[in-house]
Amino acid sequence: MIVGRKNAGKASSFLLILISVGCFFATYNFLTMVGHSRSGDGPRKLLGGGDQGGAVAFGSGSDPSKRFHVALTATDALYSQWQSRIMYYWYKQMRVRPGSDMGGFTRILHSGKPDGLMDEIPTLVVDPLPEGADRGYIVLNRPWAFVQWLQKANIKEDYILMAEPDHIFVKPLPNLAHGEEPAAFPFFYIKPTDNEKILRKFFPEEKGPVSNIDPIGNSPVIIQKLEKIAPTWMNVSLKMKEDVETDKAFGWVLEMYAYAVASALHGVHHSLQKDFMIQPPWDAKSDNTFIIHYTYGCDYSLKGELTYGKIGEWRFDKRSYLRSPPPRNLSLPPPGVPESVV
Repeated sequence: MIVGRKNAGKASSFLLILISVGCFFATYNFLTMVGHSRSGDGPRKLLGGGDQGGAVAFGSGSDPSKRFHVALTATDALYSQWQSRIMYYWYKQMRVRPGSDMGGFTRILHSGKPDGLMDEIPTLVVDPLPEGADRGYIVLNRPWAFVQWLQKANIKEDYILMAEPDHIFVKPLPNLAHGEEPAAFPFFYIKPTDNEKILRKFFPEEKGPVSNIDPIGNSPVIIQKLEKIAPTWMNVSLKMKEDVETDKAFGWVLEMYAYAVASALHGVHHSLQKDFMIQPPWDAKSDNTFIIHYTYGCDYSLKGELTYGKIGEWRFDKRSYLRSPPPRNLSLPPPGVPESVV
């Protein structure tokens, strides 16, 4: 299903207008104004928001007021595509099972043009940042993609799950949020109190102690009111990337810190859910979790011993498949390897 197929003429006119002011979008002041409420009139009605056009099956007993829309940001690179296909497959498997509050689905494609998965995965195409604005840090496009999606999409659900291509749903996911208090996974490497000097550049003292910043990233997060946070998240991300000290200190998790800071600036506190997700090989058991995040390489000897930092005799690392998808019959790990890796 191609998102936004109906009213294509109106959508095309809107896109021409959007392109004409694209350069202006790069300024901070404009980006802080683009987070409009989901209930307002606007281009969202023209372009749709994902799994909206056909019948959507839900888990038995699912409360419509608790359903959340699954929003996945992605690029048109083959590396992103094969992960998105696997992620969407398991979304469909888990959505219909008892205990699931999963609603519709949108892949937010921030490559600026359609790709070969448009008919397979519900997709909305949005613009990337202006050329050079991400400074080689492609993840910086994520908050900008969400800002655009929230403007354009007709989202039926009250809640949103922000997800990533390398997430696999292993159990039906209920809504872990509590009313207006969103739910998030706590990352052990996001340490606001250890980085107070840097974070004070973006989180002034009048906002309270740095401990008000949750140790989270933007994904996985189930949240009800993302519109007010997204433009701030966008701006903080850009400002952090421009600051040499911050960029050096936070590196590849910079955008995660930016979301945590943006949430705290709006007084939003997240309920920390450790069972939300696991990350093999560091988390050994998958019994109580809902998502496996396969971001780390898994390297083992044939004796089942972890050889992290050194290529193992047996390994699975998603980065081994940058230019082609994994083969259909991956070899299973040797005996003794944690169940989560298997």
